Amino acid sequence: MTDGSYRGVRVLLVSDPGLPTRRSQSIKDDLQEHLNEVFSPPVELHTRTAMLRLRPDNSLDLSDAVQLAEEYERPDVVLLLTEIPRLTDGRPLIAEIFPDEQVAVISCPTLGAFASRRRILDTLMDCILRMKPTGEPRDPSPFGRSWLHWSDAEEAGAHSTLHANPAVGGVRTVLGMVAGNEPRKTAPRLSSALAAASATGAFGIFYSSIWAMSTYLSTPRLLSIGVLAIGAMVVWLIVSNALWDSPKRSSLARVVLLYNLSTVMTLLVCVVALYLALVLLILAGGLIAISPDYMATIIGETPTFATYLDIAWLSAAMGVVAGALGSSFDRETNLRTLTHGQRERQRRYTEENERDSGPVATSANHDRQST
Repeated sequence: MTDGSYRGVRVLLVSDPGLPTRRSQSIKDDLQEHLNEVFSPPVELHTRTAMLRLRPDNSLDLSDAVQLAEEYERPDVVLLLTEIPRLTDGRPLIAEIFPDEQVAVISCPTLGAFASRRRILDTLMDCILRMKPTGEPRDPSPFGRSWLHWSDAEEAGAHSTLHANPAVGGVRTVLGMVAGNEPRKTAPRLSSALAAASATGAFGIFYSSIWAMSTYLSTPRLLSIGVLAIGAMVVWLIVSNALWDSPKRSSLARVVLLYNLSTVMTLLVCVVALYLALVLLILAGGLIAISPDYMATIIGETPTFATYLDIAWLSAAMGVVAGALGSSFDRETNLRTLTHGQRERQRRYTEENERDSGPVATSANHDRQST
């Protein structure tokens, strides 16, 4: 235990639904362990899930956090882990500390998609030690990272900010937003597209003209056809579902750019996965259904495994294009909640919300750990 540490600390960690909540649950035990090492007992850690709302001016509403803190008898530190990507002056804003409220806001996407669990844990501890120091001058150092840059407040009561490098941090933010969009959950929403793609792609197994065409196409041309098919489906999904966001104010242009980049990358991951799955399915079907001797009479040469793969690749390209068209006829297809921009709109106050003085909607389940 650290000598000179203050006795006890009470921490409330509030996270947005979805990926931020899963991240907070995954680090809860480690965070508790770090708190036990740094602070003397009693040490309490509470976790809660709540939708962190936005004001009409695009700023976070901290009143909900203050209200939640009242439910826990005013903890020493309140941490808000949000999926909202935050920027100031073009730099990714990882964390922001409001000393008057003893609240820190941490943006989950700005910490990236890889090794984010470790980064979130370090950032949370860094914020805790800045709001409730133990009296040692190098308290936050074990949890700081070279790519994190704090801008300390110059005036009493002013907030401190933690920024990432603009270049690397921007890429990391987009990847974090893609992870927050959870591409693996998009597949069930594309059921009609998958059905249309599979049906059309299967024609390549039975139509000899596809065999001959794929045989005479060069590898670069086949790859180009696949890229064009994937791009066409991504564009179609964006346009048909109105997923492209436009900034209403010039000050939001950079944030909206991040939204659009994350949307394109998320859909690209989904469509590439769909394409590769089709290639494997058609390849397996072709190897089973097409006799090599019969194919040789059609294409005029002895087929190899590469021949079957070329057929599967070209057939999958046709299938993906048909799948894009098929998705537009499925009334159940709804990708709008896939994007950060659409989910952000759900946070904003409407005039009705502003008249409503009811409590913030939160998850009914919450955890408490203490030692």
